Amino acid sequence: MSSPLPSSYPETPATRDEWILSHRPQRSALGPWRPWAFFVEDECSESGEVVPVATVFLTNCECPWRCLMCDLWKNTLTESVPAGAIPAQIDYALAHLPTARQIKLYNSGSFFDPRAIPVEDYLAIACRITGFERVVVECHPALIGENCFRFQQLLPGRLEVAMGLETVHPEILERLNKRMTLDQFAAAATRLRDHDIDLRVFILVKPPFMREEDALVWAQRSLDFAFDCGATAATLIPTRAGNGAMEELASLGDFSPPRLATLEAAVGYGIGLRRGRVFADLWGLRPGEECPECFPGRMARLRETNLRQAMFDPVHCTHGGGQN
Repeated sequence: MSSPLPSSYPETPATRDEWILSHRPQRSALGPWRPWAFFVEDECSESGEVVPVATVFLTNCECPWRCLMCDLWKNTLTESVPAGAIPAQIDYALAHLPTARQIKLYNSGSFFDPRAIPVEDYLAIACRITGFERVVVECHPALIGENCFRFQQLLPGRLEVAMGLETVHPEILERLNKRMTLDQFAAAATRLRDHDIDLRVFILVKPPFMREEDALVWAQRSLDFAFDCGATAATLIPTRAGNGAMEELASLGDFSPPRLATLEAAVGYGIGLRRGRVFADLWGLRPGEECPECFPGRMARLRETNLRQAMFDPVHCTHGGGQN
């Protein structure tokens, strides 16, 4: 297996922070009293049943970490929200959404970062989501602690925490500027398991500095590691541009999005493990170099795979692209 791509990318966390920030475009103009997005979509539950899930993207303070691939900061604020703002955002979203059985409160960072979600709002938040059988939030492994366990105690349903593993490639994980090791991830997963909190894991398919021919193997290894850590679900995210830094890496030859076939193969591997649910993140996915005639059918196949947790017959290209 080849080594990571050579790069002129900075070598220290401090200089990486500066480099990443210097390539950012403008962030969105948002206020603290409205979520920046919300919708309901179907998802395969842990029992195998397809259930409606409300997803609310909360507007709050930017994450303290400067991860290289992150574009979520574009929909955050530069200051902490006032007490009461997050419950108000949830009220607004739920008033405009159809009925759902589960809810994801995603906040473009770490839910248990008190600068992002005020601790004094935990009870008010919990009161608004008592009707949901499962609550999913996202958090950096470094912040899995007492705030997490305090919030869990307020919920009648199950709590699930989504953590970004990204990749188990040690050199590339370090370059992502996430400031996390695999041991630290595993320790956070153990703390969740000890408190009977479910774990969902985010995995990047072909992160920056990785060659296409290596991407599938490292996605497979990352899935293995996630399930070894007790994950009940894993989401495979095709690494995308859109934050300025990734475009700069692309111009240097250090990044290109994965081929759709790599994502398909990684999903097939994960589904075949039968160790937990495996989802392909299809948000914003574009044909790229793929055959535009086959792309809609392949996307539909992945959507069905997400819902049924089974691989279906491949899409046959009739435009010279072969079998996908």
